[in-house]
Amino acid sequence: MSVQDGVDDVGEFAALLRTLKERTDRSYGSLARRLNMNTSTLHRYCAGEAVPLDFAPVERFAALCGASAEERLELHRRWLLAVAARQRPRPASAAGPAETGTDTDTDTDTDTDTADGPVESPAEADSLPGLPWYRRGRVAVGLAAACAVLAALGSLAALPDGRRASAGDRPGTAAPAPSGTAKTEAPDGKSPSPAPSGTSPAPRRSSPSATPKRLKPSPSPSVRTTPPAGKTASAPPLTWSADSQAWKLGCGHDYVVAKPPAQVPPPPVPQDAGVWAASQNAVHGGETLVRLSVQGRTDTAVVLEALRVRVVGRSAPAPGNAYAMDQGCGGSITPRSFDVNLDKDRPIARAVAGSDAGTPIPAVRMPYRVSARDPEVLLVNARTQGCDCRWYLELDWSSQGRKGTVRIDDAGRPFRTSGIKGLPRYTYDTSERRWAPYG
Repeated sequence: MSVQDGVDDVGEFAALLRTLKERTDRSYGSLARRLNMNTSTLHRYCAGEAVPLDFAPVERFAALCGASAEERLELHRRWLLAVAARQRPRPASAAGPAETGTDTDTDTDTDTDTADGPVESPAEADSLPGLPWYRRGRVAVGLAAACAVLAALGSLAALPDGRRASAGDRPGTAAPAPSGTAKTEAPDGKSPSPAPSGTSPAPRRSSPSATPKRLKPSPSPSVRTTPPAGKTASAPPLTWSADSQAWKLGCGHDYVVAKPPAQVPPPPVPQDAGVWAASQNAVHGGETLVRLSVQGRTDTAVVLEALRVRVVGRSAPAPGNAYAMDQGCGGSITPRSFDVNLDKDRPIARAVAGSDAGTPIPAVRMPYRVSARDPEVLLVNARTQGCDCRWYLELDWSSQGRKGTVRIDDAGRPFRTSGIKGLPRYTYDTSERRWAPYG
């Protein structure tokens, strides 16, 4: 088999990994954390730059992405071909400039086995029998480094007075700082100033471009934090934002408006739904979809422990007419979400799996981890048939010995959802440019 055939085998394996990854709404970092591997390692697998020596991480990846039994079998077949291609000896003339490192990898948390290194010459390869061609370059480099260290030690031992060289023996090198102080070098040729004992220089701040975009924090009255013993409470380590004007599949939603059809303007585009609903004093009809974005303030992981529902008011469904924003949404994609039945005495947020053309999308299970670099978007679908319900969410979190609860509401007010059973329902006829009875 030619070298080109081996490259094709690796590329087909990586292409199938990317196909499975694209079915999820998770980033490489989110997937890698659940697979207990580095983000860069997973990215190299999906880019065809490395092939895992063990099929176990590939099997876990397929299960996390919801692969079917047939897809897992095909993934195993392509993995076998890719491993065989990467372990097959190749002539020196076939190795290009980019093929300078190990082509296989494992699912460990270190990247030392996949770092790029120089390829040795054929003569050096012959001097290291018993090792694969792709391992000999590192051994040769290690031997050269060891020889250099031994030569340096020999030169130090040959000093005239028999003592070891110190920082003060070398020309142009300042003597070490006295015990109890830490010497720091000042820029622009200024004299350095000693730092107090037991302290270290302040860490350098990252550039603004490297700082991820932060979400709007929740209002302070909606925050409850329990600090560790002996410490005072501080701001929660996470931020959130909630969009209560989301529509099912981006097109379907009902609003209850206490106006006749002639006085109601045409339905808006989804991005203008909030302005339209506010101008008409509209209430969510039948269900409310809340798109909740959560992320940490720093790179430290924050564990989302639980999502609860609090109903603070129930009354008879709001009077008026139900206005459908579309004549129905078709499609084969059902997003995963948290389903809330507000008609229950004690409603709970139940995780529901999604579907993509028949392929299941795993439900979001608590506990869950977020950080500044790894945010998460949760979709809550709250529905009712027989009440005008006012409600909000509570999100429990924990991080580094702290725990607390944030209240998720509609800009300081409870969310509101009213049933539409028995109400006149209308849809907008675009050809007649008016509202007409639904169906």
